[in-house]
Amino acid sequence: MSKKRRQYDDDDGRTIANMNVDGMPWYDGRSEGDNSPPREQLSVRQRASALLGVLAAVLLIAAVFGVVYFVAILLMTVIWR
Repeated sequence: MSKKRRQYDDDDGRTIANMNVDGMPWYDGRSEGDNSPPREQLSVRQRASALLGVLAAVLLIAAVFGVVYFVAILLMTVIWR
């Protein structure tokens, strides 16, 4: 038993807002009027380079937070002595 679609008098069939958005459960990978070339796949070397860059950024941020945390604890122990 399939659902019947309602017919509205003022519906002319045009799309007002395209709801085919990447990340939504109903996304089908197509878009209307998309004339862009297909995406290029990354090589193994490019993928490894990107992952190492992300890892370096994460470690840098973690190090900054660690230093700030250490200095804050050090100052608290000196002040509250």
